[in-house]
Amino acid sequence: MTLLTTVFAAVIATAVWYKNASARELKVSTLCLMYWGASLMWLIDAVVEYAEAGAEYFSPAPLDMLNDLFLGLSVVAFGLVIWLAILLIKDPKGVVKAALKRQ
Repeated sequence: MTLLTTVFAAVIATAVWYKNASARELKVSTLCLMYWGASLMWLIDAVVEYAEAGAEYFSPAPLDMLNDLFLGLSVVAFGLVIWLAILLIKDPKGVVKAALKRQ
Protein backbone atom coordinates (compact mmCIF):
# COMPACT_ATOMS: atom_id res chain seq x y z
CA MET A 1 0.00 0.00 0.00
CA THR A 2 2.90 2.35 0.60
CA LEU A 3 4.10 1.86 -2.96
CA LEU A 4 0.61 2.34 -4.36
CA THR A 5 -0.01 5.50 -2.31
CA THR A 6 3.25 7.17 -3.27
CA VAL A 7 2.92 6.21 -6.95
CA PHE A 8 -0.55 7.77 -7.08
CA ALA A 9 0.79 10.92 -5.41
CA ALA A 10 3.73 11.02 -7.83
CA VAL A 11 1.50 10.60 -10.88
CA ILE A 12 -0.90 13.31 -9.69
CA ALA A 13 1.93 15.74 -8.88
CA THR A 14 3.56 15.05 -12.24
CA ALA A 15 0.29 15.62 -14.10
CA VAL A 16 -0.22 18.92 -12.28
CA TRP A 17 3.34 19.97 -13.07
CA TYR A 18 3.00 19.02 -16.73
CA LYS A 19 -0.39 20.65 -17.34
CA ASN A 20 0.01 23.89 -15.43
CA ALA A 21 2.73 26.44 -16.25
CA SER A 22 2.33 28.24 -12.92
CA ALA A 23 2.97 24.92 -11.15
CA ARG A 24 6.48 24.99 -12.58
CA GLU A 25 6.99 28.38 -11.01
CA LEU A 26 5.75 27.02 -7.67
CA LYS A 27 8.42 24.30 -7.62
CA VAL A 28 6.00 21.39 -8.05
CA SER A 29 8.91 19.61 -9.72
CA THR A 30 10.50 19.29 -6.27
CA LEU A 31 7.34 17.62 -5.02
CA CYS A 32 7.37 15.29 -8.03
CA LEU A 33 10.97 14.29 -7.37
CA MET A 34 10.25 13.59 -3.70
CA TYR A 35 7.26 11.39 -4.55
CA TRP A 36 9.04 9.54 -7.35
CA GLY A 37 12.00 8.98 -5.02
CA ALA A 38 9.70 7.59 -2.33
CA SER A 39 8.03 5.38 -4.95
CA LEU A 40 11.41 4.03 -6.03
CA MET A 41 12.32 3.36 -2.40
CA TRP A 42 9.07 1.43 -1.80
CA LEU A 43 9.53 -0.48 -5.06
CA ILE A 44 12.96 -1.70 -3.98
CA ASP A 45 11.50 -2.57 -0.58
CA ALA A 46 8.73 -4.59 -2.26
CA VAL A 47 11.20 -6.47 -4.46
CA VAL A 48 13.39 -7.36 -1.48
CA GLU A 49 10.39 -8.37 0.61
CA TYR A 50 9.08 -10.53 -2.25
CA ALA A 51 12.48 -12.19 -2.56
CA GLU A 52 12.35 -13.04 1.15
CA ALA A 53 8.67 -14.01 1.53
CA GLY A 54 7.87 -15.40 -1.90
CA ALA A 55 4.18 -15.84 -2.76
CA GLU A 56 3.13 -14.91 0.80
CA TYR A 57 3.97 -11.31 -0.12
CA PHE A 58 0.75 -11.08 -2.16
CA SER A 59 -1.55 -12.06 0.72
CA PRO A 60 -0.86 -9.59 3.54
CA ALA A 61 -2.96 -9.39 6.68
CA PRO A 62 -5.60 -6.62 6.75
CA LEU A 63 -3.89 -4.95 9.71
CA ASP A 64 -0.58 -4.87 7.81
CA MET A 65 -2.33 -3.30 4.82
CA LEU A 66 -3.88 -0.64 7.06
CA ASN A 67 -0.51 0.12 8.65
CA ASP A 68 1.09 0.39 5.22
CA LEU A 69 -1.68 2.74 4.07
CA PHE A 70 -1.12 5.00 7.07
CA LEU A 71 2.62 4.97 6.44
CA GLY A 72 2.09 5.84 2.76
CA LEU A 73 -0.27 8.69 3.64
CA SER A 74 2.23 9.93 6.22
CA VAL A 75 4.97 9.98 3.59
CA VAL A 76 2.72 11.92 1.19
CA ALA A 77 1.78 14.41 3.93
CA PHE A 78 5.40 14.83 4.98
CA GLY A 79 6.37 15.48 1.36
CA LEU A 80 3.73 18.20 1.19
CA VAL A 81 5.03 19.78 4.39
CA ILE A 82 8.60 19.83 3.05
CA TRP A 83 7.39 21.27 -0.27
CA LEU A 84 5.45 24.02 1.54
CA ALA A 85 8.51 24.87 3.62
CA ILE A 86 10.62 25.12 0.47
CA LEU A 87 7.91 27.22 -1.15
CA LEU A 88 7.80 29.63 1.80
CA ILE A 89 11.59 29.93 1.91
CA LYS A 90 12.07 30.42 -1.85
CA ASP A 91 8.94 32.61 -2.18
CA PRO A 92 8.86 32.54 -6.01
CA LYS A 93 5.94 34.99 -6.32
CA GLY A 94 7.10 37.35 -3.56
CA VAL A 95 3.95 36.89 -1.48
CA VAL A 96 5.72 36.38 1.85
CA LYS A 97 8.06 39.29 1.21
CA ALA A 98 5.13 41.59 0.38
CA ALA A 99 3.24 40.48 3.49
CA LEU A 100 6.26 41.17 5.69
CA LYS A 101 6.76 44.62 4.13
CA ARG A 102 3.15 45.59 4.90
CA GLN A 103 3.67 44.92 8.59
